[in-house]
Amino acid sequence: MSAIQPNALQLATTGFLARFEGNSGLRTDPIRRRAAETLRHIGLPTQREEAWHFTSLRPLAGIAFQGVHTTHDHGHDLLARMSGISGPRLVFVNGRHDTAVSEMPDFTTVGEPTLNEPDDAVSMLNTMFADDGAHIEIPPGVDAESILLVSLGVADGEPVAFHPRHRIQLHPGARLTLIDVSLGRGTYLNNPVFDIEVAEGATLVHLRLQDDATDAFHLSSVRANIAARGTYDSFALTLGARLARMEVHANLAGEHGAAHLNAAQLLGGVQHADFTTVVAHDAPSCASRQTVKNVLTGKSRGVFQGRIEVARIAQKTDGYQMNQALLLSPDAEIDSKPQLQIYADDVKCSHGATVGELDLDQLFYLRSRGISEPDARAILVRAFLAEALDPITHDQTRALMENAIEAWWQGRHI
Repeated sequence: MSAIQPNALQLATTGFLARFEGNSGLRTDPIRRRAAETLRHIGLPTQREEAWHFTSLRPLAGIAFQGVHTTHDHGHDLLARMSGISGPRLVFVNGRHDTAVSEMPDFTTVGEPTLNEPDDAVSMLNTMFADDGAHIEIPPGVDAESILLVSLGVADGEPVAFHPRHRIQLHPGARLTLIDVSLGRGTYLNNPVFDIEVAEGATLVHLRLQDDATDAFHLSSVRANIAARGTYDSFALTLGARLARMEVHANLAGEHGAAHLNAAQLLGGVQHADFTTVVAHDAPSCASRQTVKNVLTGKSRGVFQGRIEVARIAQKTDGYQMNQALLLSPDAEIDSKPQLQIYADDVKCSHGATVGELDLDQLFYLRSRGISEPDARAILVRAFLAEALDPITHDQTRALMENAIEAWWQGRHI
């Protein structure tokens, strides 16, 4: 790594700390102060750190992000994409809850978040600045159906940074489908943190579409704790942002819990997207599944880092992870790092990774049937992605994802 990188990141860290020190309201909170002091000491992560080896935050250093400001732009043009999803919705514009375009769901409050002590630099950044977020608490045995959570970045002038803090709690036997969408325009940093508790026998389906603006930055963290017989079932589709990192930590804390962390990345140009997961099996007879698909064009770079940690007590663990990448350009790049860390004896764990191009024989077959080359390539890419989309059983969200993929594909003209 070149010597300039730590200096560049130090400048970025200094900029965020200066904005924090300039806000007397934030400095009064002891948790925020401790986060700021720790960040001052450790700085933003560099590629010298193993968890960040494939992803550099240097691009943040050249941008003077401003704090959240009041905007009268409710992002109606962006929200139009959500017209196919019915039901309650929470809309945050530049990190602030926008009551004008929200439809308040049951079991939900919005306001200043409850903060806890962060253990990584990106979450520390969120802890320093978080001033709004959703608290969704589903009572025991209640099926709350679906809630749409939309984050809009609206930065038509100077760059802005916002740091929503959301807390999702499902009590025993509760169910919820959370449709989590990020959209925007302009240059901004979207840095959300999700604190999730899935109680015994509860099920949270977390469907995520990250289609932020092409000049935006997306750094998100999910911390999910899953109790006995609980399920955290997630799918994340990454299409947008100049630089994106989705980090998911799932802790299987009770017997027969399950975590499904599936994802797909469709990247072009010089986009960089990182999907990093850690699944901690801390109880016996739990299952985890991770299937990640990458479609990369131009000079884009995709990253998958998945680690399964099996504690000594976690006998009868069933863990699986697979990363499959499709490179549509000789300049595209994929970094894949599936990992297993096992201390138990009676387990079934596997991982794998494949990288390839479109099958020329299949392409020739479709062309020989009169299908144009662009359409033939599109058919093969959709077939490649089908497995990743199959677990999405919420019809309206599936349609939203498929429309987003179609728009991405049409915009590439590949």
